[in-house]
Amino acid sequence: MPPDELRATVERVGDRFNLGEYEIDAYLTVLEQGQLTASEIADRTDIPQPRVYDTVRSLSDRGLVELRESRPMKVVAIDPAEAFENVQSSLEQMIDELEARYTAPARDTEAVSLVKSRSTILRYLEEVITEAEYELSLSLTPDLLTRFEAELAAAVDAGVSVDLIVTPGNEAPDPGEFDYRAVATTARARRGITTPVIAVADGNYSIYATQDALRDDQDRYGVIFNRSALGFLVSGFFGTVLWTTAERTLAEDGEGRPYPRKYATIRRCVKDIIDAGGEFYATIEGRDVAVGGPTVVRGRVVDVSFEVTEEVAALTLETDEGEVTIGGRVAALEDVEAHEIHIGRHEPPSIDD
Repeated sequence: MPPDELRATVERVGDRFNLGEYEIDAYLTVLEQGQLTASEIADRTDIPQPRVYDTVRSLSDRGLVELRESRPMKVVAIDPAEAFENVQSSLEQMIDELEARYTAPARDTEAVSLVKSRSTILRYLEEVITEAEYELSLSLTPDLLTRFEAELAAAVDAGVSVDLIVTPGNEAPDPGEFDYRAVATTARARRGITTPVIAVADGNYSIYATQDALRDDQDRYGVIFNRSALGFLVSGFFGTVLWTTAERTLAEDGEGRPYPRKYATIRRCVKDIIDAGGEFYATIEGRDVAVGGPTVVRGRVVDVSFEVTEEVAALTLETDEGEVTIGGRVAALEDVEAHEIHIGRHEPPSIDD
């Protein structure tokens, strides 16, 4: 489709759907009744009597209703399949043409983006959820939980470990009526409508948004971190501030995943080790705290540190070079800051496991 023709199509579709509040009220009322006079429309809606005639003539100009000149004038509904037939085909063709011109924005290695569009925030939320390979941390409203139920179920089926917070907790679906285990490894409820919407995939690709931003409030925002050095802040905020204050457990999978397992957050790793018990081995990809360079350490887990508040977690490995302590992101007291943690039962897992 030539550029001028595509532009004309977009304008035509936009004009057809550019209905005001009065036009929408009048149109829906006529559809429900089939045929009404102008006075009857005014009686059934909040449209002022002087505005009714202009309103129905606007609907007639758009081909949505038929005006029958009688005394009084009758406003007759047109079958929506007929009224929207042309615009539907134009819309489908327009979408195909727009899709062909769409270029997905490149996700740079250190991309940090600020977005204010509700639809864009929802698109990134879905992308973070579907791209998680082994670990997913989520803070969702009940509406978002329902919206992404299928995507979350697919992630769980694929072996992704999912920590889910539903907020506000008093609006969370009842566990007796909603299968939380189908969409999460562990699900908790948290009080308050100020809790942000968060999704973190594998500890690095994340989105942070206010709940207001998802109510079409243009003064609010969402922030996307794609493998950014700042992205760990979202994961850390989720683990230390939100998760630890989400006091009501909605569901918890007691079976767990098979080993070897891969973790992005040390809190989740240490908790699983304590819950499962027995001997464990680890391979840690991370950063040497003293010199700052990348490092890989392997060994047997000989000690774990985990506070009841879940705010502090650490591992100690027995390696060929001696004992090495492992902390989470921005660790300062431990020897290694863990970025990816591989846990096995009988030997340190290979990084490809």
